[in-house]
Amino acid sequence: MSTPKTIVIDGTEYVRKTDIPAGPPTDKLIVVADRGWVFIGDAVKEGDNSLTLTNAKVIRRWGTDAARPGLGWLAANGPTENTKLEDSGTVRVPSRSVVSTFDVTYSGGWS
Repeated sequence: MSTPKTIVIDGTEYVRKTDIPAGPPTDKLIVVADRGWVFIGDAVKEGDNSLTLTNAKVIRRWGTDAARPGLGWLAANGPTENTKLEDSGTVRVPSRSVVSTFDVTYSGGWS
């Protein structure tokens, strides 16, 4: 007897978590997590809605000012000379810990 790949409950089809492939890496994301953590890295959304960031860095100091305000500016323009980064390898952020994300449209300067 073979093991079914899906099950239908009340008209909704469900699949095994292990059968859901992780998507391909997206462009870089800045991820704001609870307890004040801010990361940047190549993000993959996992089957449980958590995020896995590879080539991750903690953004210790944004380095922005009134002329270059906030994380949105960093996502669009890259780090400033005052931005402080800490290499972090691979970081897994549970979905319940994600406060917000920013699509990084300018990836230069983050390595």
